Amino acid sequence: MLKLKTCLALELPSINAALRQATLRLPTAVRPVAEHIFNAGGKRLRPFLVLLMARLFGYTGKDIYSLAVTLEMLHAATLIHDDVLDNADTRRGKPAVHTIFGATMSILAGDAMLSTANELVADHNDLALVRCFSQAISRTAAGEIMEIAAMRNLTQPAALYREIILGKTAWLIRSACVMGALKAGASPAQVADAATYGEELGIAFQIVDDALDVAPASVIGKPSGGDVREGKLTPPVRMYREHLAAASPAALADFDKHFSAGDLSAADAENVGAQIRLLGFDQRTRELAGECLDKARAALEKLPDGAEKRHLYTMADYVQQREK
Repeated sequence: MLKLKTCLALELPSINAALRQATLRLPTAVRPVAEHIFNAGGKRLRPFLVLLMARLFGYTGKDIYSLAVTLEMLHAATLIHDDVLDNADTRRGKPAVHTIFGATMSILAGDAMLSTANELVADHNDLALVRCFSQAISRTAAGEIMEIAAMRNLTQPAALYREIILGKTAWLIRSACVMGALKAGASPAQVADAATYGEELGIAFQIVDDALDVAPASVIGKPSGGDVREGKLTPPVRMYREHLAAASPAALADFDKHFSAGDLSAADAENVGAQIRLLGFDQRTRELAGECLDKARAALEKLPDGAEKRHLYTMADYVQQREK
């Protein structure tokens, strides 16, 4: 894990420099919005994956940074839009963009960031890259739409959850791996394995995120049980309902009533989170993520050896073990 962090630390100055250059490509009125969200920090996971995958296949060109940060711009735009939809006050411990610039300007700024990111991808003169990036935008938006449509719906099939998180989280991580492989000239079979690695890594990332949602507020730095309050039927919530169905149908009926109505208080949600932890459903959820990561590692095994491959293995370990 230490070597992975060291590698990322060495890359961060170049990634952030490329982000600053990309920000200069934005219309002047949009730049303060972009600067605010980029300066708030972030793991830079997606551009880092582009770099690792490209170098795994032997690409050494410096233009990889301008390609890598397009996915960070896409990710940032989705965060801006999410915060407006959720009426969130903060992002990464700082005021959310819309609380400073207003909802309308923030949404339009996010749109401008997506358009400029598309332009930056097109600069690489590779239709496959343009297609991959366009699909990333479309699939991410579709995942968010599916999640909104499914909120407070207790009859949704379990398979829908995977479709939702494939779109809203995993497709962007998948695209990072695919774009790095494409830029390096990997074979179609290698690109497919890179896609599988990224997709399963991304799905696992979101599953662990949903397990962490019920962790104590002192651990995650925000109120516990946010997904419960918002009416998201994530794996730990689904397991909790199954437990109630077997243990107390009356308690299940009461939970379902308030979950569907969206009137659970913060204290109610925190109590549900505590019960989920007590019953071990957060750990069982992590086990589901482990199954995805096994698939990611199996796909990675087929790719060329090298330091980057070891970092990508470590990335899977990080996702499985992360605590916030």
